[in-house]
Amino acid sequence: MNNNPFEYSSDNKRYLTQNYYLQKRFGKKVIKLSLNCGFSCPNRDGLKGSGGCTYCSSDLSGDYAGNPAHSVLRQLEEQKELMSSKWHDGYYIPYFQAGSNTYAPVGTLRKLFYTALEFENTVGLAVATRADCINDECLDLLSELSEKTYLVVELGLQTIHDVTANHINRCHSYAEFLETYRRLTDRNINVCIHIINGLPLETPEMMMQTASEISRLKPHSLKIHMLHIIKGTDMYREYLEKPFHVLNLEEYIEIVCNQLEILPPETIIQRVTGDGKKETLFMPEWTLKKFVVMNEIDKEMKRRNSWQGKKYKE
Repeated sequence: MNNNPFEYSSDNKRYLTQNYYLQKRFGKKVIKLSLNCGFSCPNRDGLKGSGGCTYCSSDLSGDYAGNPAHSVLRQLEEQKELMSSKWHDGYYIPYFQAGSNTYAPVGTLRKLFYTALEFENTVGLAVATRADCINDECLDLLSELSEKTYLVVELGLQTIHDVTANHINRCHSYAEFLETYRRLTDRNINVCIHIINGLPLETPEMMMQTASEISRLKPHSLKIHMLHIIKGTDMYREYLEKPFHVLNLEEYIEIVCNQLEILPPETIIQRVTGDGKKETLFMPEWTLKKFVVMNEIDKEMKRRNSWQGKKYKE
């Protein structure tokens, strides 16, 4: 018997999962296929800065994405094959993941996005990018796509605190993020916001302030990540020179559960933790056990007799 008080769930999850939402919307399992089309970022190539965000790997947050040397359709076929051991039947959402996937001429983007939509059983598109990489031409293209398919633009925010953003070489402000978020939502484009818990200099109170702001924005969806310190990154070198506090599992669970409680119950929670490659992850090692993290969040929400939005205030 399921005694879960959260209405948007068919199992023990006390938050609105991506799986639940997509299953309800499309009627069967929907699988995201991750792509790498070789995009860079303006804080990496010299336009606004160099080196990129200090935590970002050389794969530009596309550690499990396809091979950028291959065409979009070939990558999708390869990613589908990788997923076939888990799921034999389902719909697909091509996910332009690695780098900033609107940081190119709009003609290039149009060709890539429409090519991806041609892939078999495709029901939508996900496009990961930065708030400073969507010009008016690109916005028009995204608006056009959102009228034709289920489109989600994934915007990396990471934190609302500019002092932290400056420290990690983000090279855009929270105010810039808000302007782009408004431009997208004014066109009725779905936005998924990404945040990172455990960034250097940040206290749990600051992480809750970020969640509180997201609660106010009421986005379509949210991804919550734990900071990964990846070998070879600027943040890795920073930690070796001047170690900073890295959240342990118990601290992370408490923060995520506190964040879930204040978020709107209708915001889809696409992630509550991230994936890291064992061979390149420096710390924290507990993040490698993704299902343990997820199960601990489920247990803590049940222990509290809580759920997403229990403390949400309009």
